[in-house]
Amino acid sequence: MCRNIKPLFNFEPPATSNEMHDAALQFVRKISGYSAPSKANEAAFHEAVEDIEKVVRKLLKSLETNAPPKDREEEAEKKRERSRLHFGTA
Repeated sequence: MCRNIKPLFNFEPPATSNEMHDAALQFVRKISGYSAPSKANEAAFHEAVEDIEKVVRKLLKSLETNAPPKDREEEAEKKRERSRLHFGTA
């Protein structure tokens, strides 16, 4: 998985449109190999981002779980702690 694509399911508050768009953009960047497409590929690139964003939105709406929603701040702190353990403190 791309390091910049974060899990979006089962969070409180739910994933925003911006988060879904960012995940779709990162996915298309990874698959295409472009961080920014050429003019010739720009339309196809942006169309792919839009299509994937729609699929992400549909997927997140259709997923079910019995687990309680995760707290965004709690999960972010866990990630920061793992990073500190892995890389040390500055």
